[in-house]
This record gives sequence, structure tokens and C-alpha cells, in this order.
Amino acid sequence: MTPPTPLRDLEPRREETRLHGRRISYLTAGEGPVLLLVHGIASDSQAWRAVLPLLARRATVIAPDLPGHGASAKAPGDYSLGSLASSLRDLLVKLGHERATLVGHSLGGGVAMQFAYMFAERTERLVLVCSGGLGRDLNPLLRAAALPGSEHVIAATIGPITALGSAGAALVRRLGLRFTPDLGEVGRGFATLADREGRAAFLDTLRSVVNFSGQRVDASDRLYLAAGMPTLLLWGERDPIIPVGHGHRAQDRMPGSRLVTFADAGHFPQIDDPHHFAATVLEFLEETEPSCLTSAAWSELLRQHPPSDPDPTRRGREPAREPSRQEPARSSR
Repeated sequence: MTPPTPLRDLEPRREETRLHGRRISYLTAGEGPVLLLVHGIASDSQAWRAVLPLLARRATVIAPDLPGHGASAKAPGDYSLGSLASSLRDLLVKLGHERATLVGHSLGGGVAMQFAYMFAERTERLVLVCSGGLGRDLNPLLRAAALPGSEHVIAATIGPITALGSAGAALVRRLGLRFTPDLGEVGRGFATLADREGRAAFLDTLRSVVNFSGQRVDASDRLYLAAGMPTLLLWGERDPIIPVGHGHRAQDRMPGSRLVTFADAGHFPQIDDPHHFAATVLEFLEETEPSCLTSAAWSELLRQHPPSDPDPTRRGREPAREPSRQEPARSSR
């Protein structure tokens, strides 16, 4: 692996390019194998701010603002998983990179899996962080936001809620209580919905993957295709948005995958514990060989029958499962 670069030389650079006439903004730093960091919904590349310089010590890190998010263009368009995955492919090619390890958080995990499904020959590894697309369960607030007419509710309440959030954060600190990254990041994301274009892009993205019943997109029936793809699952045990049980279930369906849980983290382990997060990802890069799937190998995987589920009714249900207490690092391989 690339020798570590001193942290003082790894201040992320904000850069821009244009894809199909639309602005794409991204952070980048470091040298070495390419890590493409994919943020979640109502978020942006700043979700990686704590961990990006640590990863960049041994890798070329690229953290884009997905179309419709952050400083990237928010024009009306297609915000489906397939479209977002294609945009990432085009960004890599434009920046001169043929292949990458994808690190996807929340919605970004669903985008990363879609990328690996569509562009397996360009995917070296998958790192799924509190990932969407692995079960129906989802926080009720996101389910409610997908309802028809929710745009009017968001527009009417965003000002008061944002103001209350600032006052609430100050009160939490005065009381000596912990202001969690989950609360801070969700509040930061909600504040980005103040403008109409950002709000429309958020709702188009959300409704492509969520309805009132929960997540609409579930990759569980295709996880067998990841048999030849080195895969790392990272989850906060206190995740209030996507339950850690999704990670356990995905590991069961992805032979050879690794699951590492963070005991004191919620939905943003990369912010809760950036040093442990970065060390775990870099160790994974060092200990695994990148996937080299060819078109022929991918065709063979598709021709094979997926392993049958002994209990088809289990789909959509999360097993009651406690994390192992026998492994201090909370790592499962």
C-alpha cells in the first residue's frame, strides 16, 4: 500500500467539473488506490469531513456532492439509484480513474451497490456504511417525508425547526448532555432544504427509494452476486435511522463479507469515531485484493441460480440478534 502521507499535507481540496452540462462539486485529497465516498440523502461531501484526511494518508479520496445535493447542480432530472450510479461512473472516467473502491453511507450505500451491479468491472471493493437498500425498516420521519404533499409541510416548517434546532443544541450543551452527530447531521441536512430546488431534488431522491411503508428498494435477492466482491459492512449499534439488524442480515447473505459494528455510534460512525473508522477501512484495503470481475465472470454469476432462502417469509423482517460480545473489535468476518 502507498506509504502514509503526513496529515498536514492532506487538507481536502474543493474542486468542480461538469458532467453533461451540469456542475459536480467534490472534495479530494491523497494518493494511492481510489476511494470514492458516497454520502446519504439530504447530505453532501461534508459528511466525510472528519475521516477524509485520515483515509487520504494511504489513498486517493474523492467525495462528490451527488447531483441534487450540496454544491452540485440541483436542476430537475432523474435522481434514481441507477442515474446516480451512472453519474459516479462518469465522474470517475472524467477524472481519469477506471476503477475504485466505493464507500457508501445510508442512501450512498444503495448507490454504491447499484454501481457495483451496473459497473462490476469498475468496482474493486464495497464498503457499506449504515446502508440503505438492505431491508424495509426505516425511521418514521423519512417515511412521512415521502408522502404526497410533504413538500408543503417541509417548506412551512423548515424555518421554525431550524431555529429551534440551533436553540436546542445550545440548551443540550448547557445541560452537559451530548449533542450527537446524528442530531447535528440531520439538522444540517434539513437546513439545506430551505431553497425550492434543493427541496425538490431531496423529495425526488427520497421517493425513488422510500414510501410510507419503508424502503422500496431491497437488494437482498441480488446479494449473492457479491460473492467475488470484497465487501465490508460498517454499522453503528445505536443507529436510529437504519437498524443494525440490516447489517447482520446482509452479512449472512454475502459470503466472505465482513461486519464491524461501532458500540457507541449511531447513523454516522465516520463522524462518531473517525480514527477507528479510517483504520478499519484502510486495513480492509490492505488485506483484500481488488475484485477483477470480467464480463464473462459476471455473465457466469448471473447464469447461476442464487442460493434459495430456507425461510422466504423472513424477507422484510429483521431477526432479533445481539452483536457478538466475544470480539472486542466487534468485527465479524
